Amino acid sequence: MDNLILVATQVGVLFALMAVGFVCRKVKMLTTESVKGIVDILVVIVTPAIVIQAFQRPFDAGMLKGLGFTACAALLGHAVAIVCSYLLIHHPKAHTKNVLRVSAVFSNAGFMGIPLTQALLGDVGVFYSVVYVGIFNVVIWSWGLCTVKNISTKQLMGPEIKSMFLNPGTVGLALGLPLFFTSTQLPTVLATPVRFLSDLNTPLAMLIIGYYLCGAKPGPVLRSAAAYVASAFRLLAYPLAVIGVLCLLRDVLSLDRSMMLALVVSSAAPTAALTSMFAARYGSDVDMSVGMVSGTTLVSIVTMPPVIAFAMSVL
Repeated sequence: MDNLILVATQVGVLFALMAVGFVCRKVKMLTTESVKGIVDILVVIVTPAIVIQAFQRPFDAGMLKGLGFTACAALLGHAVAIVCSYLLIHHPKAHTKNVLRVSAVFSNAGFMGIPLTQALLGDVGVFYSVVYVGIFNVVIWSWGLCTVKNISTKQLMGPEIKSMFLNPGTVGLALGLPLFFTSTQLPTVLATPVRFLSDLNTPLAMLIIGYYLCGAKPGPVLRSAAAYVASAFRLLAYPLAVIGVLCLLRDVLSLDRSMMLALVVSSAAPTAALTSMFAARYGSDVDMSVGMVSGTTLVSIVTMPPVIAFAMSVL
């Protein structure tokens, strides 16, 4: 019960911040253009700062093992989720089906997972979460992008292939990992701005999510049985499967508890915001994508606390 109260409180804090973004849109304090600028700051500047800040710690062989396991688990987990999406999610309209499959596979591990991990586990949890987000970026910019565009991976264009490996998350890893491996601490004149910028992630990300929640249209999701399947998979089936696998491997591989919980939080987050961005950019089912992002985000206030509290009690 204590774990449930703790997680519910932290999720409630995030939703309180979302409510601010919701109100800001209602009173027209935030506009589409201003939010686009905030998103750019969050993705291009704050995301690498989070990664670099997470790796500002002395090298530890045990944490390196956790990093390796997190990367492998994230890659394998996404692969399994992709297979499950093909088996479980069907719809007569190709664009809608593709959006629902991407919605089921990818969680909002960066915008919502990292803030919650920070609140529950501190910097150690974020240390592992940023690796999950790095793998997420590679997979969503390859399979995820191809699925939304309804093309094969062979048809990806040069800029899109570049984005798969060269994005703010992977750039942050490229800068942060050497600092961790060499136990290098940035000088104060750099470390302090990096810390301040990384601290912006939670409030800015929640404001943006709240802004988009205000303009969401739930109709397409509520009328689609496939959307219910995708939502149930994203919010319940997948994170519970992750917990089950971690329980089986915990003692065999002597897994770190913070690392396991960071994986669960990332897995239990609602549908990735990038899903709707892809749909809007490439002419897919925008209404369904926005409905899935907003709908799973709202429902996650009910699903995330018990799922994560359960993980905290068994892992």
